[in-house]
Amino acid sequence: MSLQSDVETLWQRSEGGLTASDAGSDERATLDAFLDALEAGEVRAAERSGDEWVANEWVKQGILLNFSLRETERREYGDVGYHDVLPLRSTSDLGERGTRNTPDGTVIRRGAHLGDDAIMMSPSFVNAGAYVGDGTLVDSCDTVGSCAQIGADVKLGANTLIGGVLEPVEDTPVIVEEGVSLGAGCRVTSGFVVGHDSVVGENTLLTPRIPVYDLVEEEVVYGELPPERRAFTRFVESSVGEHDLFDGGAYKPAVVATAVEDRTLEATEREDVLR
Repeated sequence: MSLQSDVETLWQRSEGGLTASDAGSDERATLDAFLDALEAGEVRAAERSGDEWVANEWVKQGILLNFSLRETERREYGDVGYHDVLPLRSTSDLGERGTRNTPDGTVIRRGAHLGDDAIMMSPSFVNAGAYVGDGTLVDSCDTVGSCAQIGADVKLGANTLIGGVLEPVEDTPVIVEEGVSLGAGCRVTSGFVVGHDSVVGENTLLTPRIPVYDLVEEEVVYGELPPERRAFTRFVESSVGEHDLFDGGAYKPAVVATAVEDRTLEATEREDVLR
């Protein structure tokens, strides 16, 4: 049987009442093989299909099974003891692939993929099911949530949050395509898609509830930033400004997207050289 069919069968059994106390060596072998495939990048929680990203429901089911069919137990990593259903990911393969993580604070959870020549600065955290592409920088105080898909050669500025979307399994997680640069303090949540080679200003919130005013195509879009855009936060008038309590009006956040300028690209290239 294929790994997918094994996971789908196990999911059906779990839906039928299988618990962690019932799971034996065969079930755990399937769970371990699934985590190994995630870490190797052989399976992913979402993949591009034509012009859009689509969730792989069975992969997200496999991640959920690794929580529901395992018992919480005491574990050790180095000199640190902790209690969890999953161990941390082994980092023994990183050095030979040119990837580096600084000590005392870089946490890569089991089932996370970290590409070749990637960099993780401490403290930072990559959750189960996340995919971090080749040459990508995860800077200090960054979080990459469960199932998030980060492309190659991406720069996540310090204190950036990439949200996780594990449930419902049919929902696409946060996507940050290749070549994107996110400034310090950015937040990307709720399945938002950041198009390739975009540059996002610091402290920008990207979420489907906030409109993106795309000045290139002269349209307002939700849930995505088109490719090759320079984006930053601005504030637009809000209808609640008509209320008497708001002296001088009220405003709500929005994202403005323009074409990427040559000088912006030159600045990001200089950062690449410094890396």
